[in-house]
Amino acid sequence: MRAIDMHCHIPTEEGICAFAPYMATTGEYYKMDERSDAMSDGDFAAMLTDLDVKAMVVAVNARSATGVQGTSNDYIAQLVKSHPDAFIGGAGCVDPWQGKAAVAEAERAVGELGLHGLKFHPILQQFHPNDRRFYPIYEVCAAHNVPIQFHTGMTGVGVGMKGSDIHLKYGHPLALDDVAADIPDLTIIACHPSWPWQDDMLMVLLHKPNVYNELSGWSPKYFTPALKREIGGRLQDKFMFGSDYPALGHELLFKEWEACGYSSTVLDKIYIDNASRLLAS
Repeated sequence: MRAIDMHCHIPTEEGICAFAPYMATTGEYYKMDERSDAMSDGDFAAMLTDLDVKAMVVAVNARSATGVQGTSNDYIAQLVKSHPDAFIGGAGCVDPWQGKAAVAEAERAVGELGLHGLKFHPILQQFHPNDRRFYPIYEVCAAHNVPIQFHTGMTGVGVGMKGSDIHLKYGHPLALDDVAADIPDLTIIACHPSWPWQDDMLMVLLHKPNVYNELSGWSPKYFTPALKREIGGRLQDKFMFGSDYPALGHELLFKEWEACGYSSTVLDKIYIDNASRLLAS
């Protein structure tokens, strides 16, 4: 296995449905070209297998905020079950604004369907992660000992799109410090380098033992000097590889990671070891 991809979107009709209103501007921002075309389940799995990558697939349900139907957890679970050579797991998605129904769906996703935690996009879903109204959802994951992923920092969703109702404030990583402190048994994975709040993210990673960071959706050559230093230094056990596919392609990311000058020990941790340890805990 070349790498575990901790943040791989599902480039099928079912997987990208929640992002449909934003695909044109997002595709232009990331220069996605052919990667913006929907794939079949089998072709998606075959692509990962050919790359020798095992992916944690992620999706989103932002129906309350956007009015668009999200990806179903049954579909995510079936995709992972049908292609074990390609997928190491799947993160479930719930609409946090659905109250008790969201808690029940979280329990069903991780308790019955066997998904490997939940994934939230606070900017798209329009909520602050440290709003205590949503803590009962998080407590489901803590009880099942599975992680929660939160998008942090800038998003390519809605870039340059007038009237998109996208508010970037919801992506500030400092909110995760509150969640980590309030629910210490919960494992939190911050998604992406948290630009422009990267130093805030590093502070939280240093201070909170239950917070990790996967570095998808960002070319390593654009990492801040502080982030580059911590990847090879005291926080090297906290970072994981992610692609944000189809936003970025795997081969490009491997090429740029390996041009950074990190030791093989550090790259092994980023590519496989840190994620393996977290998922096994």
